[in-house]
Amino acid sequence: MEDRRLPEADWGIVEGMTASSPHDGRGGLREPLPAGLERTLRRIVQDHATAERRRRHTPLLHVGRPTAEVIHAIRPEERTDHALRADIVAAMVRQIRSRHPGPPPLAWLTRGGPLDLQDVDMTWSASAAQAYGEAGLPLVFVVVDRHGWLDVRSGVRRTWVRLRPPGSAPPTASAPPLG
Repeated sequence: MEDRRLPEADWGIVEGMTASSPHDGRGGLREPLPAGLERTLRRIVQDHATAERRRRHTPLLHVGRPTAEVIHAIRPEERTDHALRADIVAAMVRQIRSRHPGPPPLAWLTRGGPLDLQDVDMTWSASAAQAYGEAGLPLVFVVVDRHGWLDVRSGVRRTWVRLRPPGSAPPTASAPPLG
C-alpha cells in the first residue's frame, strides 16, 4: 500500500455523503447525488485522466479522498480471496482514518477499459462492502476510467466525452467581425 499525501485544501468537499437506501438490497449510490459528492467523483475522474495516459494499466484500489489517499495495486499474479481482500481494504481504511480523521473515506478502483462490469470490479466491491460494514461505515465505491465513474452496486454512473479542468469555462464561438 502506498500512501499519497497531498494538500488537504479540498478535504471537506464531500459534505452530504450518504450511502444508498438499504431497501434495494444492493446498496450503492442513488439519485440525486449530493453536490459535494458529485464534484468529488468528477475530480477523481479528472485526476485519473490526467495521471494515467496508458490504455492498459494495473488496476489500483484507492481509499480516502482525491487529496489524501492510500493506494493498493491489484496485480493479477497475486492470488487473493474475499477475506484477504476485505482485510486489505480494512487496513487501508484504518490507515487513512488515522492520518485524516473526518467523514468516512471513499473507495474507488481505477482501471483501463470501458465502464462495463468486470470481475475485478465485483470482487473488490464485495470486499469493500464487507470491510466498511464491519467498521460501521457507509460505503461509496465506484469504478473509474478516463471518461467516467460507475457505482457497480446501483448502476449509477457519470461519463464525459471531454473533461475540462475545474473552473475552466467551455470555449465560446466568436462572431465574425462586422464591416
